[in-house]
Amino acid sequence: MDQKNLTTQKADAIQSSVLEVVSYDYCNKRNIEVNIKQPEFTSLCPMTGLPDFASIYIQYIPDKHIVELKSLKYYLLQYRNVGIFYEHLVNVILDHLVEKVKPVQMTIIGDFTPRGGIQTTVKATYPESRNS
Repeated sequence: MDQKNLTTQKADAIQSSVLEVVSYDYCNKRNIEVNIKQPEFTSLCPMTGLPDFASIYIQYIPDKHIVELKSLKYYLLQYRNVGIFYEHLVNVILDHLVEKVKPVQMTIIGDFTPRGGIQTTVKATYPESRNS
């Protein structure tokens, strides 16, 4: 198959406007941790156009809002035709969700199926905690 015939979109095709939030009624009463798993995530390798499969884990502590799950499902489905590196993918998802949800803390983990015998797991966290 000629790789040039494989159509991939760029990451800027992802519309974060699909994401919706709802009020978290207990924001002043207690902290909770929300854990979401999308075990059937698909994106495309930006080099070959071949599919990449992963489980995407979203962990966060909400402040005033929580993500509406149906909108999250549709948001993540947009990546099916997007060519994006694993390391970029978790950062794009994190940036979009932090912008909408405005959590106290959030972590995105991409656990990708092996490709060429190499298993890759990538994690991005907000707020950023870099060791200088």
